[in-house]
Amino acid sequence: MAEKELFNVRKKFVEEANKALIKQLLDDLFGDGVLNKGEKNSVLEENSTTEDKARSLIDMVRAKGDEASRKMIAHLQSRDASLYSKLGLSSGQPA
Repeated sequence: MAEKELFNVRKKFVEEANKALIKQLLDDLFGDGVLNKGEKNSVLEENSTTEDKARSLIDMVRAKGDEASRKMIAHLQSRDASLYSKLGLSSGQPA
């Protein structure tokens, strides 16, 4: 469910996310064990534009499934409530 939610907001997230937010989300997800150091570094180093970093991050998290996607949504809510609202995401918590 959360994975599908991220898929639905992918385009808007890629357009709206800034570099600082992407770095914060990477740190949060690394801290949660969702991403390892190599994955975190690859998002930052292998993508030249902010849009590419955002695209890489959201695709990487979605590929890890629903639990990882839920964690990203929760971190997005706490890091950037404005973007979270603009994307129309739910809390990612199971009902």
